[in-house]
Amino acid sequence: GTLLCYRAELLHYLKEQVPQIFCLKKESNPQEEEELTQSRLLHPLECFLFGEDPQEGLEKLKHSSTSSQLCGRVFKEGETVYSCRDCAIDPTCVLCMDCFQDSVHKSHRYKMHASSGGGFCDCGDVEAWKIGPCCSKHDPGPELYERAEKLFRVLLRYVTDFLVWEETFELPAELQPRYGPTDAYYCVLYNDEHHSYDHVIYTLQRSVNCDQTEAQTHTGRRAVKRGTFLSCQDAKDLIRHISLQPLRVEILHAAVMAHQTFALRLGAWFQKIISYSVGFRQAFCQVALEPNTDRDHPCLISTLMLHDARMYKGARKIVHELIFCSMLMETEFKRLFAIEFTKHYKQLQKDFINDDHERSISITALSVQIFTVPTLARQLIEEGNVIKVVVDTVMELLHEHLDETNRFYFQGYNSDKFSRIQVIFHDLRWITDLRRQFLEGFKVFLGLLKCMQGMEEVKRQFGQHIAVEPEWEAGFSLQIQLRHILAMFQDWCSSDDEILLLAFKECHEILMQCNNQPFHREATDYYMCKNILHVRPYKVSQEPVSIHLPISRLLAAYVFFSLLQESYDYTQLAEYPLRCVVLAAQVSAEMWRRNGLSLVSQVYYYQDVKCRDEMYDKDILMLQVGAASKMDPNHFLMLILLRFELFDFFNGNCSSKDQWNRLTEEMLYLLIVIVGERYVPGISQVTKEDVTMREVIHLLCIEPMAHSSLVKGLPENESHETGLETVIAKVATFKKPGVSGHGLYEVKKERLVEFNPFFYHYSRSQSRRRREGLRRVMIKVTALFPLWNSWIRVLLRAAEDRATLWTEAMIQRALHLIGQALLEEKTQLEDSSVEEVTFDFSLKARKQSKSVFLLLSKIKALPSLEAQKDMVKWVLQMFEIVKCLREKSSPTASMSVETTKPEESAQDKEKAERKRKAEAAKLHRQKIMAQMSAMQKNFIDGMQGEPVATTESCAMEQRELCVAIGPHRGSTPPEREVLTCILCQEEQEVVAQAPAMVLTACVQRSTVLICSLYLSLKGSGTSYPLFMPPELAVGTHTGSCGHVMHATCWQKYFEAVQNTTRNRLHAELIIDLENGEYLCPLCKSLCNTVVPLIPLEPLTFNYGDGDTMALCGEGQPDFRSILSYGFSDSIAEMLVVCATTVHRVGLQTAPNELCPRVPLMAWNTCAFTIQAIENILQEEDKSLFGSLQNRQLAGLKAIVQFSASQRLKSSQAVIQRHFTDMLGVLLPVMSRKNTPSVLEVDFFHLLVGLVLSIPSLYQEEAVDLQPSAVSSAYNHLHILHLVTMAHMLQILLSSTGGEETEEARAAAELYNTVSQHTGRLVPDVSGSSVAERVKRGIEPFLRCAALFFNCLTGVHPPEELFGTSRQMEALCSYLALPSNVFQLFQEHRDTVNPLLQRWCGSSAITKALKGKTQTVRYPRRRNRLIDLPEDYSALLNQASHFQCPKSTDDERKHPTLCLFCGTMLCSQSSCCLSQLDGEDVGACTAHAATCGAGVGMFLRIRECEIVLMASKTRGSTYPAPYLDDYGETDPHLGRGNPLHLCPERYRKLNQLWQQHCILEEIARSLEVVNVMFAFEWQML
Repeated sequence: GTLLCYRAELLHYLKEQVPQIFCLKKESNPQEEEELTQSRLLHPLECFLFGEDPQEGLEKLKHSSTSSQLCGRVFKEGETVYSCRDCAIDPTCVLCMDCFQDSVHKSHRYKMHASSGGGFCDCGDVEAWKIGPCCSKHDPGPELYERAEKLFRVLLRYVTDFLVWEETFELPAELQPRYGPTDAYYCVLYNDEHHSYDHVIYTLQRSVNCDQTEAQTHTGRRAVKRGTFLSCQDAKDLIRHISLQPLRVEILHAAVMAHQTFALRLGAWFQKIISYSVGFRQAFCQVALEPNTDRDHPCLISTLMLHDARMYKGARKIVHELIFCSMLMETEFKRLFAIEFTKHYKQLQKDFINDDHERSISITALSVQIFTVPTLARQLIEEGNVIKVVVDTVMELLHEHLDETNRFYFQGYNSDKFSRIQVIFHDLRWITDLRRQFLEGFKVFLGLLKCMQGMEEVKRQFGQHIAVEPEWEAGFSLQIQLRHILAMFQDWCSSDDEILLLAFKECHEILMQCNNQPFHREATDYYMCKNILHVRPYKVSQEPVSIHLPISRLLAAYVFFSLLQESYDYTQLAEYPLRCVVLAAQVSAEMWRRNGLSLVSQVYYYQDVKCRDEMYDKDILMLQVGAASKMDPNHFLMLILLRFELFDFFNGNCSSKDQWNRLTEEMLYLLIVIVGERYVPGISQVTKEDVTMREVIHLLCIEPMAHSSLVKGLPENESHETGLETVIAKVATFKKPGVSGHGLYEVKKERLVEFNPFFYHYSRSQSRRRREGLRRVMIKVTALFPLWNSWIRVLLRAAEDRATLWTEAMIQRALHLIGQALLEEKTQLEDSSVEEVTFDFSLKARKQSKSVFLLLSKIKALPSLEAQKDMVKWVLQMFEIVKCLREKSSPTASMSVETTKPEESAQDKEKAERKRKAEAAKLHRQKIMAQMSAMQKNFIDGMQGEPVATTESCAMEQRELCVAIGPHRGSTPPEREVLTCILCQEEQEVVAQAPAMVLTACVQRSTVLICSLYLSLKGSGTSYPLFMPPELAVGTHTGSCGHVMHATCWQKYFEAVQNTTRNRLHAELIIDLENGEYLCPLCKSLCNTVVPLIPLEPLTFNYGDGDTMALCGEGQPDFRSILSYGFSDSIAEMLVVCATTVHRVGLQTAPNELCPRVPLMAWNTCAFTIQAIENILQEEDKSLFGSLQNRQLAGLKAIVQFSASQRLKSSQAVIQRHFTDMLGVLLPVMSRKNTPSVLEVDFFHLLVGLVLSIPSLYQEEAVDLQPSAVSSAYNHLHILHLVTMAHMLQILLSSTGGEETEEARAAAELYNTVSQHTGRLVPDVSGSSVAERVKRGIEPFLRCAALFFNCLTGVHPPEELFGTSRQMEALCSYLALPSNVFQLFQEHRDTVNPLLQRWCGSSAITKALKGKTQTVRYPRRRNRLIDLPEDYSALLNQASHFQCPKSTDDERKHPTLCLFCGTMLCSQSSCCLSQLDGEDVGACTAHAATCGAGVGMFLRIRECEIVLMASKTRGSTYPAPYLDDYGETDPHLGRGNPLHLCPERYRKLNQLWQQHCILEEIARSLEVVNVMFAFEWQML
């Protein structure tokens, strides 16, 4: 009574509250709803449950240590789960990330993979693990609550009612609201899997007029309209009319809608409460499983299960998670639940078949949780006869596919539905043995197989090709599903003799029932060589034949166990398998060409590793055991000839056909297999390991293989294990991979003895590829078979040497057979005395006038059989040996000579021949190499242009004058560059007035040198591109692949590319035509511009007695000279092309060649490219000069010369204005309001700008003037000195940020006391450390300057710069700086002091010194990719804790790591889409736009692959730098082996980024892949 009134109270409360919270307002606000639900509904419920404040109640619970023993974490989709290959009972036992980290399995052989959702963590389940069932967190303790049970009973009923709600239901009286005419109703739309996402969105937009973004959130189920009943009715009709297959739409009262929403919320609340203690969980299970008072209705949980297929996705998930965290965690309740589940199994499966959601969100997926538990399965077989239930379900569902002969026939089946039926077979796999029920189940199972026996017969087509390819996949997918089940049935039976016999009889009986229809004619007699065979005629090539014979094959598995007490008709047993083998032979002899591909595929699968265990192998077994060993050998041979349709041919009474040679080969091959293949546990004395070992050896004899390919080539058992690990070390050696590729296994030499070229698992293509070099290796014979004697006929044909009647393969096989026989005889003679041996092949072979032995002796000399000569010799030798064994004497002398080196002569010949060929090839190679090196030499000479014959004096001078600027400047050696155009192959010298030669180049924005502070400095508005800020946030890099063309050739090529690309579909992805991209014609690098080649003017200074410099041939040097030469038009045009590209790409603006910023961008790209190259050299620890690749060097020179020529192309006024602006930083007198302070510019960019723009000051209106060489040398010197001093100040100021007060004082002191300085600094500790710091900080700048002046002036650098030792001195001398750079301040003391004062007085500097703004430290930190953990599971762990900042639902996320900065992003998800240039783009694309200036390198953690991105539309995947123990990468974690970081590969990725090759890599991979439909990279 109390319960009832209590229930009424509770429901009344819910009736009042729920509708007020949900669904009353027009606009719902999830956050507000959640808060109200907590405070008004869930909090009171919890208070009632605990009887006090929930927080305190919980504390008490925790202290009484009743935390749960099972973990029971329910997996979300995409979460990483772990299983242990050593300890798991079966592969479905898994741990969640947290339990795994705390368990013993961490050090075992574990596997990891992504969960498909559903399923739960098995930590603490004793039945799931051999050892270590609990992790350190989970330990037991019981407790029970009555109140909980009461509360749960009411609430669970409430939840069930609303989850299975349908439109027509009435609300129960307690919840009945007062209906009014103006009540709100909802029109609710249910999503399903038939309709695509876009379709649903489209429907909504049409019918309810909502916009795209609103429509996007409608997944699962969604209220699309709120209004009166009638308006909802209209919307419903609209939606139904729009789509062809109507979407499910219902109209619900607002109150119902509210209760439904709350019911779902309660599901999650139940999960939370249940996890608090075992007591709560048991109470919940009790309520869920108690039988209904009304007999007709099932219990609550069954009601939910039976309605599963009608619920929508969200509701299903809640129900499944509830079942997981309650029923499946308690042993007793699990059993009761399993019984309920089995009771409704058939109904549930039928619903599932007609349902359209995937299996992972169908209730049937729970079978894995139930049937995999050994104890449960056993009970279910006893109480519920579960095998019968499952097989009956399958039979009932497949009933429609039976034909009139009661066999399956799958023409025109529905593949989606069929794949759903197949899933049921998985359930069979898990169920184990009990005698009586087992046999009952077995009979039912045989009934299923009986319908498969002989299904889908094929009949050979004559005349025309088959019209419709028959369905064959269905039959084979059934076969694949059944293969483990069959294996398990066999194992169970073989474990118990009694069952084995019964099973065998059952099987035989059914087979006999199946066999009553095959023959249409009576048996007749066949004669051959005085033998008579009495069988019924049957021709495979004319009558129907089927490849599906599960019963015959099951019987074959039992035949040799059952030791055959009674005699059966073996001819009949062997009949079907023999037909199958013959069918395969005829297909490969191409007799069934007209039956189309489906048959070829069937035969392929019949012998393929997936199916051969239960198909081909069993057929061979049946022929070996059932027929060959029991029938009279002659009869058996005749039967084989008959079925191969070669009987008449061998009887010599009909003429030959082409196919017969092929068939004879196949038949001989079959005989070899029947005689020789005895590696079957149970027939020979071999174990499963031996069998695996043999498979591995034969796979590796084809070629060295990677671990994963080996695993694919071996059959799996039901736990997906192949047994490879246990044997691999014995038969193969492992070779580690390099930076790319994967590790390979190679077969050990001593194992080659076991190689058999006629191995029966070789596919046709493999046997062609098997090693020619391997000589015959005979098989060890492991058991006795009587062999037969009528072989002579086979060989007769060949000896009579009529070319049409034999092929080499035939002879080879025949010899192999003879060899097998002799070996067999030899082994027997060695093992026992001559009298006991009944096997007398050698004697029979020597009898008669036309004996085999004589034939062989004849064949030996035949020229047409040259290739088989060794084999024939070997066979004859074996004859001798066997003969000697029989006569117990030693072989004769003449023979023994031959025995020692039987193959010598042939081998010698072969060796000599090989050697001759090798020599010829070597000569040819040398010739080509010589040509190539000559070409390279020309190219290098051309590039470097060094005069070839340098005399010593010349070298001396050069060494003295290794100074690039200033009064002692060295000369620019004259160099002639003669280059070949890669398009027209004509040579041309690079001359300023000649037509232009251009270098392919790619301009891209880059953040490779960005300083980590940049992120915090983003706000500082800089005046880029005039000044580069010191963080080098985004630079413009120009790289080249070093290939040269004529400008005209390039223009033609570019136009051609544009025309052809427009007609090709996928090229759009690689090449962005609008932006002038093309692929280099030679190396296919991605390029988007060309750089014209401009020659250096040769200059020689001649130094008189004094040290002043003078130009040769002039008396008085002038400070300027007339511009000595102009450029040809084509060079001028190319300069413009290049400059506009740099400007367009670098500033991301529209192309405009007149923009005043064009020259600035050219100087910037010049400076940035030099800095990038210096960075790479430093990073890889290479010397500054001499270690660049040719392409880098050529590109660098071209870019410097190109940017130097910019001043000639722009108006001089513009250039002069830029010059004065830039100079403002150094000379405060000239500065303006917005000139940055010393701390806010990058001085190398400034140096390049000043040096390249100063010549414009010499210009006059009327005449083109330029500074003379001497003036230039001095200009360069002064600019460099000034910039260097400013940079040193910058280094000092920035290095004394706040904390290092002592140094700050010392530096200040240094500047105050410049006047007191003599030759060296004040002897002060901090002074010397300042000196050290300044030197360290300034070195990168000086290295860049050296590279720049070298390319600009062409003066040779000193030798020291070609090494990697300390280079400060050499740099200073090359740049005409004092080796103690601080002297600069002393030399020009008077000029510098006021400058220092002005520089230091800027307000920006005061701010920085007070620590208000951050400054860049020097030397800048060099960027590398982020550090990755060594073990991949650490990353998976990180990913599993990743919460998308923008979304609340638990749909699967793809956490993706940016390798530049380490940010974790949520990719491929609509929650993180953002707008970029008016387009929707995914999180990665948006991030790459800022972080990598459009280029990105991301690691997709769950997929374990790198994604390279460039611009919105282009990207490619790249293997992650993680390898397993076998040296292979594992994309998508398909294999799940533990992975570890490979430093070399990660270094390679780092180089790819630093050298700006990501774009190139992407273009190359796209070129290779050639997709027709673009992948939407921008959505990542």
